[in-house]
Amino acid sequence: MKARIHVTLKPGVLDPQGTAIKKSLDNLGIDSVSSVTQGKYFEITLNENDKQKAEQTVEESCKSLLANTVIENYSFEIIEA
Repeated sequence: MKARIHVTLKPGVLDPQGTAIKKSLDNLGIDSVSSVTQGKYFEITLNENDKQKAEQTVEESCKSLLANTVIENYSFEIIEA
């Protein structure tokens, strides 16, 4: 099984990297972008056949390491490979 995990900043958390990307786009003449929010994407392969166990493993991984749950949200999907 595979998991696709998206981690993004919670609303209201300052995003200096997103702001820098937005300014760079403006400098390149790409001015139709109104805002940028940066995030993280993970794709992990699980040695698991039980979807519920795979979800538990990914949930634990996100809470323990992949996301800072104080300032970040995460979502994931499990794909049977």
